[in-house]
Parts: sequence; C-alpha cells; structure tokens
Amino acid sequence: MVKVSKYLSRALRHQPERIGITLDTAGWAEIDDLLAACRARGFAVSREELDHVVEHNDKKRFAVSADGTRIRASQGHTVAVELGLTAAEPPALLFHGTVGRVVDTIMTEGLRPMDRHDVHLSPDVETAGRVGARRGRPVVLVVDAGRMHADGHVFRVSDNGVWLVPAVPPGYLRRQET
Repeated sequence: MVKVSKYLSRALRHQPERIGITLDTAGWAEIDDLLAACRARGFAVSREELDHVVEHNDKKRFAVSADGTRIRASQGHTVAVELGLTAAEPPALLFHGTVGRVVDTIMTEGLRPMDRHDVHLSPDVETAGRVGARRGRPVVLVVDAGRMHADGHVFRVSDNGVWLVPAVPPGYLRRQET
C-alpha cells in the first residue's frame, strides 16, 4: 500500500506528465486514464488496490469524485492546481512538524511553502510529530493560528484536515515544549 501511495502521490501531486496523465485545473485525473498509464509504465495498479489506498491511507491523501470516475490528491501539489478550498477560521493553535536542523532558520524566517503552494499545518501535536519524523528526529512548532487569523491571514482546510496557509511569519511561532 505504501508503494502504491507514493507512486500515486508523485503522479497526482508532482509529476503527472511523467506517467502520461493530465490533471484538470482542480487537480482531478480520470481514474481509468491513471490506471492505464500506470500499467503502460510497468506499475500495474488495480481499481481495487487504488480504492484500498484511498480508503485506508492514514493521511487521507487522495479523494475520489462523487461519481467514482476521478481522483485527486487532497493537497501538497507542486503543479498548478486550484483545489477550490474556501477560507476557514482555524483553531487557536495549529502545529508544524519539522526537524532540528532547520528550526533556527524557521524561527528567523518563518514557515514558507518551499516548492508547494502552501504551508501545511496539523490540527494536533501527534500528527505534526509524525510529519516531522519522516525526515529525522521531529521537532514540533506551535503556530498561533488564532492570532494570525485575527491579523488577516487566510487559512483553508483540505478535505483530509490539513490546514493550509501561504506562509507563517516567525512572530506567530514557538517551539512545542516536550
């Protein structure tokens, strides 16, 4: 399941052209086209396997359209898409998982989206810790999202509960005490 999820993430978030599919402006791809493209590149995925990954992925990375014919990544794109997410009022605090070697830079420069469209924030410390652990020993940063929102920063929340914001200035950050 992890291998299929990573393959789909690359295709639906970063490099659809690499396997020969096209995303529409909202990031959707036809499932039949995606499965055919996977097969043509020697990475056969059945519809049952795809549905299993969508349903059981712990981060709910993918969404299937209501009619069951299209799929897209929930967030994290490096290709140009407009997910159509509306502005939402965030909880008072959100969290960002990272690793120690970049904390000093983040605390000076803030959180930036890097090659993505937005900074990704987690609703809880545990999720942020898991995100940070993907690249080493995790450090969790606390984002004063309520104050940011009151100061005019716009937040959106993806279908899988990840909070998105264009950037987080350093004045809204602190390190989570362990």
